[in-house]
Amino acid sequence: MAKMGVIVFLIIWIIGKDVQAAQIRQTLNFLNWSEYIDPEVVRKFEKKFDVKLKEFYFETDDDRDDILVQSDGKGYDLVLASGVAISPYLKHKWVSPVDRSKVPNIEHIDSRWLDAFSEVKGYGIPYFWGTVGIVYRSDLVSQKINSWKQLFHPSEDLRGKVLMIKDYRDTIGAALKSLGYSLNSENLKELDEAEKILLAQKAYVKKYSYLSLSEESALVTGEIAMAMAYNGDAVTLQDYHPQIEFVIPDEGSNLWVDYLLVMESSPRKELAWEFINFVNEPENAARLALYLNFATPNRSAKKFLSSEHLNDPVIYPSEKILSRSEFFKKLSPRVIRKMNSIFSKVEN
Repeated sequence: MAKMGVIVFLIIWIIGKDVQAAQIRQTLNFLNWSEYIDPEVVRKFEKKFDVKLKEFYFETDDDRDDILVQSDGKGYDLVLASGVAISPYLKHKWVSPVDRSKVPNIEHIDSRWLDAFSEVKGYGIPYFWGTVGIVYRSDLVSQKINSWKQLFHPSEDLRGKVLMIKDYRDTIGAALKSLGYSLNSENLKELDEAEKILLAQKAYVKKYSYLSLSEESALVTGEIAMAMAYNGDAVTLQDYHPQIEFVIPDEGSNLWVDYLLVMESSPRKELAWEFINFVNEPENAARLALYLNFATPNRSAKKFLSSEHLNDPVIYPSEKILSRSEFFKKLSPRVIRKMNSIFSKVEN
């Protein structure tokens, strides 16, 4: 009887371990911007692999950094991050190197975006790329917008009707570009000049935040007349109001790339790579691009995209505009402290 009890115990233990293993595989935890993936693509993935994709959201890049610092990079299988933000994650060894054998669809991704951030190469898979510019209501703004200067020195009737992105690199970078400087400037005098124009602009700024992308957006209702915005978000808002326009200023812009990362602590790495490979199947990549109105780094997806999408200069800026734009670069700790100090004065 004692032997029988041991056998029953072992059977229950084995079944319990199998159930536990199945549960570990059943849910994939993804730290992402809200509304930054097509729900239909998610449903297709879940059905194909008989799993659940559970999303956790952050509101700003700093929020995501804080979340990962507090958890020591644990608790998430996949993380979405911009190229410039990933370096500290690598330093902490939070990110798993890309296993190309598990992501064969990486062959569809343009090397321009794979190699955009040298430190990220071999760790991140590009998800989307784009620019930052000015979105505005042409019926509420009396002049055609073509320069960052018009955002930082708005007309008096726009007092309290401007929205700025709540990100110190984006906001200070745009101020630097308006002055004719690099958005990666480490010149303290140039940063002081950027601080002055940001503080002078403050009286016109209603909020340092991100635009809502629904029909209740402050830009759609007219509560906001002009704002900093990501290009794809502007295209989404144009569907809600015919007089919403977007421009990449003549001085150039920030050229960003968002990457998908598999976390080193994940017990579901195989499934995470399956997800990244799945969203890079050309047809799925095209569906995501059409849903989000951003430019896909997936070359092969373009045959599934409409000419309207591919020829939209907001989504795919000209090479002339791209030549004036810059990727963010890693800055010295001294300059990062300076920028944080500037932005703290500006947003508070």
